[in-house]
Amino acid sequence: MILAIDAATKTGWALIKDGKVYESGVQDFSKRRGESNGAIFLRFRSWLSRMLDGVSFVCYELAHNRGGAATEIANNLTGRIQEACFERSIEYAPVHSATLKKWACGSGKADKVQMIERATTLLGRPPIDDNEADSVLMAAWAWEEYGTR
Repeated sequence: MILAIDAATKTGWALIKDGKVYESGVQDFSKRRGESNGAIFLRFRSWLSRMLDGVSFVCYELAHNRGGAATEIANNLTGRIQEACFERSIEYAPVHSATLKKWACGSGKADKVQMIERATTLLGRPPIDDNEADSVLMAAWAWEEYGTR
């Protein structure tokens, strides 16, 4: 089973088995009043630990280093993915957003609407948002690229 994660404050996730996405969604790690980023990371790590049960491979979107708070959060979340996978001897790999967009829509510059439309086709329903859409497409890409590892 493969877990795909679009790591951010609102994290999209999808589980794929036998080439079919059978569960996906969005997990909100927004800061609560008075919290630091550390609280986000602790909640993410706890959630991730539960999500990794039965998973043999993890794919996540490569964090873009644009600076600012969003970059700090994305980099820290992907670091937690790597360490959790290492602890459980689970293989993992990042995918660049342009690679995913090109695979899903034929252009590395596909927009959110195109990605959501493509994810809708795979899911048979509209995704909750672009985060779920990206994770669903990432799961399908990872299945094609890495199979049942």
